[in-house]
Amino acid sequence: MLDTPKSFRQRERLRIGILTGASLAWNPRALKEAGSLSRAGFDVVVYGASMNREQERIDRQLAKECGFSFQSVVPTDGDRLKTRISLTWKRMRTRLGRDSNRFFRVENSWQLGPGVVELLKEATAADADYYVAHLEQGAWAGVQLRRAGFRVGIDMEDWYSEDLPLASRGLRPLRLLRNLEKELLTGEMHATCPSRAMSEALVREFGCRGPAVVYNAFPWSDRESIDGRSKDRLDHNLPSIHWFSQTIGCDRGLDDLLTALPLLKHKAQVHLRGKVTDEIRVWLKSRVPESWRQRVVIHEAVPNSELLSRISEHDIGLASEIPGIRNKDLTVSNKILYYLLGGLAVLASDTAGQREVATQAPGAIFVYPSGDASALALNLDNLLASKNALAEAKRCSLDAARRTFCWERQEGTLLSLINRSLNIRLSPSA
Repeated sequence: MLDTPKSFRQRERLRIGILTGASLAWNPRALKEAGSLSRAGFDVVVYGASMNREQERIDRQLAKECGFSFQSVVPTDGDRLKTRISLTWKRMRTRLGRDSNRFFRVENSWQLGPGVVELLKEATAADADYYVAHLEQGAWAGVQLRRAGFRVGIDMEDWYSEDLPLASRGLRPLRLLRNLEKELLTGEMHATCPSRAMSEALVREFGCRGPAVVYNAFPWSDRESIDGRSKDRLDHNLPSIHWFSQTIGCDRGLDDLLTALPLLKHKAQVHLRGKVTDEIRVWLKSRVPESWRQRVVIHEAVPNSELLSRISEHDIGLASEIPGIRNKDLTVSNKILYYLLGGLAVLASDTAGQREVATQAPGAIFVYPSGDASALALNLDNLLASKNALAEAKRCSLDAARRTFCWERQEGTLLSLINRSLNIRLSPSA
């Protein structure tokens, strides 16, 4: 057995390092995890990456509000010229890593992201009592720390080696990612993932213990911040359908909705939220029937702090995920969990992850076969035809969020696992 590290014995509070290599503002799962661990009495530091000063300011403020520290492994607050040179080199290094794979088929850590080397350096210097690996860069740094004798668990936010369409995987370091996943999942420390469907698939794939399921739900307390304003809706007499993503695109499951519109017997308004290019605006215009164009509205993305307020304005949330990608099929999208917390009736495509949530939210989520616009239109019409049916579905959504799909119901599993892992004594082979 390895002796307990000196730092482990002397600290007043155990230190936990969360490894992401990403902006905290764009990684809500790590943000929630860090907040829970901080409230439980741990000294928590998230090692991420802010690519400019304003982003780092936002990330540090988020961490401060939740009681933990954020350390950007890509510094932005020094001399401007040095900072610019440093960022340029890190981006060049990432490109070199990708080109090494493109031209020589050499998979390498550099292609995982611009802060991967610095992430490991900062995390090692922290000498934390426990680490949790998130995202691809975090998985690589976590494996190196584990080999050096540190305690390292993993949160499989996504199944990275099974993400993206087949046509887009040619330059992905799939073998490297798979090896990282296997090493962390088959280790002694804790592992979590966002659905039971994914947990069971990982067991079959890697022969590991089943990662504990921690749904990526949002705090019930977030409902206190709902501003009650109506910024999106055009006509409160018409039911409103809402869909959101970081980016609006033709490969985001919107085809089902657009094909269903001319099949609907009842009127509604449709609100799409996300970044959109001129090309996609043209595509949307070509797909939306003339009779619907005044009732289909595109909105810009809003800060995370405002998103729940805007979602809660609407009546029906659409979670039209595409099942052809293994990761997308097995995970549970943020959309469906946000809709439940916002109190919306939910129309969801039949991915394994979304079916899993639907069985635990009876009356709130209506599942249709992905790609079947007729089935989607039928489900929508059933809700649009009856105010009572729609109101009941919305009530069931809030019940499901309060009962199961809120962070307050999920964090206990995570805290128990980490407490147990901290009591595991490392073996010399670790």
